[in-house]
Amino acid sequence: MLAAGLKSGSCRRMLPFTILPSPFTIGFLMDLFGKESGVKESSAQPLAARMRPRTLEDVVGQEHILGPGKLLRRAIEADRLGSVILYGPPGCGKTTLAEVIANVSHRLFERTSGVLAGVEVLRDLLKKAQAEKRNRGRETILFIDEIHRFNKSQQDVLLPYLEEGACTLIGATTHNPFFFINSPLTSRSQIFELEPLHEAAVVALLERALASAEGLGALQVQADRDALEHLARVCEGDARRALNALEIAALTTPPDAAGVIHLTRAITEESIQKKAVVYDHDEDGHYDTISAFIKSVRGSDPHAAIYWLAKMLYAGEDPRFVARRLIILASEDIGNADPRALTVATSALAGVEFVGMPEARIILAQATTYLATAPKSNASYLAIDAAMADVKDGRVLPVPRPLRSTGSKKAAAAFGHTGYKYAHAGEGHFVDQEYVPTSKVYYAPTDQGYEETIAKRLAHWESLRKAPRKQPAQSP
Repeated sequence: MLAAGLKSGSCRRMLPFTILPSPFTIGFLMDLFGKESGVKESSAQPLAARMRPRTLEDVVGQEHILGPGKLLRRAIEADRLGSVILYGPPGCGKTTLAEVIANVSHRLFERTSGVLAGVEVLRDLLKKAQAEKRNRGRETILFIDEIHRFNKSQQDVLLPYLEEGACTLIGATTHNPFFFINSPLTSRSQIFELEPLHEAAVVALLERALASAEGLGALQVQADRDALEHLARVCEGDARRALNALEIAALTTPPDAAGVIHLTRAITEESIQKKAVVYDHDEDGHYDTISAFIKSVRGSDPHAAIYWLAKMLYAGEDPRFVARRLIILASEDIGNADPRALTVATSALAGVEFVGMPEARIILAQATTYLATAPKSNASYLAIDAAMADVKDGRVLPVPRPLRSTGSKKAAAAFGHTGYKYAHAGEGHFVDQEYVPTSKVYYAPTDQGYEETIAKRLAHWESLRKAPRKQPAQSP
């Protein structure tokens, strides 16, 4: 309907239309549907910004850090907050919490962003805070959104000012601060992890937005309960995404004869469209998901493994990356418990390369479920790591003379490289001779899968060594 309106004779101009409506778009939509605008000038802001809580009582969710008696709540209420880093997924309330602190604190409050600010801007803010503390004795809280965007040198600029108490830092980040924020900063700050909002909290925010004059109250919007629950479920704890979807649904739905905009589940499903999976290809979402995938396969849970595989592929992960990780897992976590696992994994990589997406998902699903349900053993992995550690840290053992390369019979006689016993000439293709001058056991097969057979075979050969039989003649 909107597209038809844009093509009408009175609206032939190119009009901007984005998920977050511009003021012009809002006005256009009001005119398009024959409704006078009763929205305040503040509606130029996105709904999520207009509905941001101003007090702790307005904040929903995060009871684990903001519940009655919790440390962070006590510090905010007493205006005794020290430097903190707020860590959590998008839309969970990091910036909201900083704004609440700004409203209740008697300290100066300065804002900046790791996306927009450089070193000079940061230094100006810090020097201003320093001067305020020295000249007026008034403290400053510096809020840095997306603090992980600052590089190491930019983060280092903060240190002397925090050290002398010129300002208090509130950093907000979607990235694990122990990986993306300098250790000196994390050691001077308390880290609070915010969780995705639960569905009931998101529904409460949506209902508040519908009823509030600052929200959508002036538009007389009514939403079915299952429509709101759908938004709360699909947004996966991201309140901003749910509010944006609610706003675009309300602004693009024509009112009925009574002037009421009625939102059904079908309308909200269309407004939120494809789920934006949190999956940055070189950051936390990527590493956390592939970690969950590998650990699920290792833990023999094909259902969980398939889910994480689906998330990665849906988010656009390179299927070759997944296949390569399965090849590593086939040797590291399955090994000789099922030697076919490595064949399946390497074949999967070849198939993915040859076929490509979307059909490659089927190949990866087969390999994933085979490896997840295979018997597990890390004996080969432990064996090579133990041997590598001995080579690195211990004495390098000499090659026994019978095993050294002879080159020729004359050279063998000259250097004493004689005495090698040819294994195939022994009974059962086995002879008792020293292959390395140590009795340390590196490979200890388990009783899982095919390794049970290997363990029995090794035990048999060990019994032959302890009770040696007549050995064959030396090889020519």
